[in-house]
Amino acid sequence: MKKIFITNVGSESRKYALYQDGERVFLAHFEKENGKLIENSTEHVISQLLEQKLISEKNEISAIGFRIVASGSYFLQNKIIDSEYLEKLEAAKEQAPLHINPMLAELKALGQVLPGIPVVGVSDSMFHGSAPARARFYGIPKNTAEEFDVFRFGYHGISFESVTGKLKSVFGGNLPERIISCHLGGGSSISAIKGGKSIDTSMGFTPLEGVVMANRVGDIDAGAVIYLSKKLGYGPDEMENYLNTQCGLLGLSGKSNDVRELLEMEKNGDENAKLALEVMVYKIKKYIGAYFAALNGADVLVFSATVGERSVIMRSRICAELENLGIILDDEKNNKTISIDGFISKDESPVKIAVITTDEMGQMAKEVAKIVK
Repeated sequence: MKKIFITNVGSESRKYALYQDGERVFLAHFEKENGKLIENSTEHVISQLLEQKLISEKNEISAIGFRIVASGSYFLQNKIIDSEYLEKLEAAKEQAPLHINPMLAELKALGQVLPGIPVVGVSDSMFHGSAPARARFYGIPKNTAEEFDVFRFGYHGISFESVTGKLKSVFGGNLPERIISCHLGGGSSISAIKGGKSIDTSMGFTPLEGVVMANRVGDIDAGAVIYLSKKLGYGPDEMENYLNTQCGLLGLSGKSNDVRELLEMEKNGDENAKLALEVMVYKIKKYIGAYFAALNGADVLVFSATVGERSVIMRSRICAELENLGIILDDEKNNKTISIDGFISKDESPVKIAVITTDEMGQMAKEVAKIVK
């Protein structure tokens, strides 16, 4: 009886799950409180598992799956986390300390609470490893890119792979050839998927690139970053923190990074909230159009993650005025499809529009099972 413990450390939350022979038997989700993630959440969760008799002792857990969000070719594969892996993570802090530091802290906690159990680093970028060179390179000297390992790695790959697998079932076992998949949450990214493989994605070297997100800036001219760092008097670390935590929807609205709150504020006449939502929708539309070009059309447009699965209004705004691309939303279906899988396009729509609930934790458990037999 194989039991796999899954840990997913996000910028705003921590999620834990226990899978027994491939079936989820436990799930816990901790959000930030007063700007900080709960301390000792790993120890608390293991205590719950023992109390609920889902495990009788810690060593019943066969393996731990740990979501890895880190820049670098080394992290493009799922692998056991050993001393070399930890050294690579420590080195990667320079590129993304806001993402890496919480992961290192959680790995340390896991080692203390669940000693001796193999931990598998599940890559959030591996799914995008199939992208061709033209999508992975920036316009910097090739030898510089290779020397310092600066490429567009992409993220949310675990989610995209989960959604792609579920989409095949929704389509009766036949996966559509050309998919544009929109993972819309606190962090958001869009991917172009052909034949089940990622050929391009909006996030790049770090999760900063792409569409406007809750707190993250998304696409911005590198010259503007240099100019702002001088004007604000910020060094590299301060600038990295600024672009990750004070921009996006929060920066544009000046009040909130929550789409639900912004929609309510917009309804009450808040012009900055309206602007923030319009910028986000516009950026998403641009990526959808770009990936139509990259894929030479599309068979299905997918919405997933918190905003994509739950926000009827945002899906409607994103799909509006895309009829010439063959995207025709059915308002009635859209209104009824919240946090469930289903089609929300009109029957005559050349491009099907689907809501597919992502299952990152379940996908991670599958990946761990492939490595720890």
